[in-house]
Amino acid sequence: MKPVVTIGVCVRDCESYIKEAIDSILDQDFPHERIEVIFVDDGSKDKTLRIILDSVPKMDMQVKVFHDEWKGLGSVRNKVVYNASGDYIVWVDGDMILPRDHVGKQVEFMKHNSRAGIAKARWGTWLGENLVGFLENIAFQAVDFKYGGIVATQSRVMGTGGSIYRVKAIRQVGGFDEHISGVGEDADAEYRVRKAGWLLYRATAALFYERHRKTWKALWDEGFWHGYGGNYIIRKNSGIMAFYKTTPLAGFLAGIWYSIIAYKMMRRKIVFLLPIQYAFKRTAWFFGFLKGQIVGYKKQDKNVRVTSRVSTTAQGPGAYSGPSAMALINSSPPRFKGGTQGYSLLLSKIVKAISDLH
Repeated sequence: MKPVVTIGVCVRDCESYIKEAIDSILDQDFPHERIEVIFVDDGSKDKTLRIILDSVPKMDMQVKVFHDEWKGLGSVRNKVVYNASGDYIVWVDGDMILPRDHVGKQVEFMKHNSRAGIAKARWGTWLGENLVGFLENIAFQAVDFKYGGIVATQSRVMGTGGSIYRVKAIRQVGGFDEHISGVGEDADAEYRVRKAGWLLYRATAALFYERHRKTWKALWDEGFWHGYGGNYIIRKNSGIMAFYKTTPLAGFLAGIWYSIIAYKMMRRKIVFLLPIQYAFKRTAWFFGFLKGQIVGYKKQDKNVRVTSRVSTTAQGPGAYSGPSAMALINSSPPRFKGGTQGYSLLLSKIVKAISDLH
């Protein structure tokens, strides 16, 4: 029986959490014979792949498993996009947990909204988070509270985790860009899907839960990585976001706005730390962006035909035996204007200093 939905699980070094993610997939109340699961392990050095393979024989769904050396998020997501048998893709990260009705609600939403290319579920409350994780979670919930149920604008990236993609829409725009260093493949895909005429919706009736960074250093590392990828995204698609919105000051002001929303939701004064958290993240993002500006993305400035070599390791039901996935991505983004030689030299020194700390 042809699957209706494909669950794409793209992971790397998630041995501590991947079993819970798989169990939540198996617990879905959507008919299992209409679900396909595609695991893509992107060069894990821990026991993630072993845990996945041990789980496959116990799964009463069609399963495909891919494993390769580290390729990056764009590449691994394309393995799901071009090998999916379902009409939709539900993206699940290795540190996520799905409520039993998640897949059913997401599929139902897409069926009733034929123009929807992407739809994001709502962030649930993860109990037991420390301060850093709590602030991260409540920030996302505040966004859902304010903008849920309406068409998402390009200024607010939804992300893949907890989202459902219409396969027709993502294939129409050529899948994910495999040339993006760091992250940002989701923002780029959302931008192109929207430009192709599809609608993007935020905060459907479905919920999902995700663990967040537990330390300020981990939060800095994540923000720095996002900024590094953001440099390429902005140069490639100049209309994807206003640069001023990525600055620390903009982050602080956004934090004030969302802390007010969060307080209305929870009536807890701790949410007024959000401006500090937002400014901290934006500062990390800004320095990551500067590093991307100085280091550059030379390898992305050429047209490259990318062939994804698939190593099939699954032995359970539905193990993939077809041809390898292939994506054609032509990328010749304009260089972001950097200013004078003295300005570039100053930025390079700043980036070097922050990179040494990083």
